Amino acid sequence: MKIYLNSVKENWIVDRVKKEWITLNKNITSNYLFNSEIIWIIAPWTWKKINKKHLQNKLVVCSIYHIDEEKFDESQLFEFKQRDKYVDKYHVISKKTEQQIKNFTDKPIFTSPFWINQNIFFELENKKVIRKKHNINSSSFVIGSFQRDTEGSDLISPKLSKGPDRLIQVIEHFVKNKSNITVLLAGKRRNFIINELEKRGINYKYFEMVDFTTLNELYNCLDLYVVSSRYEGGPQAILECAISKTPIISTDVGVASEILATESIFTMDNISTARPNIDEAFTNAQKFIIPNGLEEYRNFFKELYEN
Repeated sequence: MKIYLNSVKENWIVDRVKKEWITLNKNITSNYLFNSEIIWIIAPWTWKKINKKHLQNKLVVCSIYHIDEEKFDESQLFEFKQRDKYVDKYHVISKKTEQQIKNFTDKPIFTSPFWINQNIFFELENKKVIRKKHNINSSSFVIGSFQRDTEGSDLISPKLSKGPDRLIQVIEHFVKNKSNITVLLAGKRRNFIINELEKRGINYKYFEMVDFTTLNELYNCLDLYVVSSRYEGGPQAILECAISKTPIISTDVGVASEILATESIFTMDNISTARPNIDEAFTNAQKFIIPNGLEEYRNFFKELYEN
């Protein structure tokens, strides 16, 4: 059995997942499409780059991360149905996305969050030293968000599926209830949040693109990570926070309810009562660390190939 992963490099979580898969599964992975029995379309929008002959003659697995229901119009439905003709099985990373996909296909669905690399994301002990390294006040209450919040079309409009408007409301809540707030941002397309923070005079630090060592350090600087999305596949930040013991609260999206404690999941009406539960999140994340988190994938592909 040989699996070919189809994607494009774009500085996204899939880049890391693909690299780790290939490194840790060399015996069942091929760099060449013609030499494979299974095509894993790990970036679903790249499916048209594959010759239709291969899609017809090989087993095809397609990963779908989430469906933004507010944007899922007739053209996107048409695109889904065209691709669906070639897909043998779908892969999704949360039960919520599984329920979405069932509305559009009767193909089998494999549901499992991506594995988390505990050698990249882990708790660091001396947080004061790390804050000093990154010029963050040791006495600040630091709120983090490392997910895109702005549409790429104009770099101004909020990407509402990620809930940046909600994030600003959450930050304002903490500004009213705590002194010396610092917002720590990372990743590309943070334009909307930065503009809103500057309008309000809220202190922030922005690290656009950083390596994994620095990203793990940034997690370890936080007093709170906030996921405020309306729709999500993961996000992977939930697992990254869980395994690094970063305090986190989240809306009920993606894998939140599978990893986080009930009291760590909030709505905009109960933000004042939401509480991180580091221990429960850390415990729930253990089954997704390497190699445990890879085994379910290997078994899935083996079963697909043998049947």
